[in-house]
Amino acid sequence: MSDSADTPTEVEASAQNPSALWFGDTGTLGERTRRVLLELLKGPYVSGAQSPQLWSALVADEAIVRSRLHDLFLELVIDKIDEFAFTRKVVTEEVDVPAAVRSERLTFLDTAMLLVLRQLLLAAPGERRVIVDREEVYERLAIYRTGDESTFQRNLNGAWNRMSNRLRVLHKAGEERFEISPMVKFLIDEDQVRELIDVYERIAAGEAKGSVAEAGLGSVETDDSQTDDPEEDEA
Repeated sequence: MSDSADTPTEVEASAQNPSALWFGDTGTLGERTRRVLLELLKGPYVSGAQSPQLWSALVADEAIVRSRLHDLFLELVIDKIDEFAFTRKVVTEEVDVPAAVRSERLTFLDTAMLLVLRQLLLAAPGERRVIVDREEVYERLAIYRTGDESTFQRNLNGAWNRMSNRLRVLHKAGEERFEISPMVKFLIDEDQVRELIDVYERIAAGEAKGSVAEAGLGSVETDDSQTDDPEEDEA
């Protein structure tokens, strides 16, 4: 007997699984729901403003997406007001939860820049969009300068590029103008904010030296194809 006798035809496979997108597909989610699940896993987040079709699929199938993420020990965090969602590791004492994704490794200036962006965002409550320019942010970070100006400027540019391209918390809104994503307020929690602000203030006052402890950003994945400037202090 030939193998073809035991192999279902494409029509038979489709009849057995109406959600199939290709021959042999055993998935049960619709295409857009699969795509939003994939984007959540890729990170750092899904935005309703940037991807309205994916956002609609997420809202419609939130329960099943949340269930699929739980299968991977991940929690879905969704903000329906600002329209963005991301994943983070499940926190529980009932089981030993494995790490599903790598935490982003930040430099000292990365964490300082995140704090500045967070402060600027929270200083404008009720505003639908918070727009800043690069120089405004750089000026606020000038107190942390160490070494020569050219090295510090290069490190600032590196941190800015990570905010824009890797963490995607800055979006171009004009010539040298950028919109701060609401996502920035979720990247570091209140305890981390207080601890980091205290360290930064002491460093700025000359009372402390060196780098702060490494800061992990939940489920924000590290892109190994991008490397930090070796001359930057790692946080």
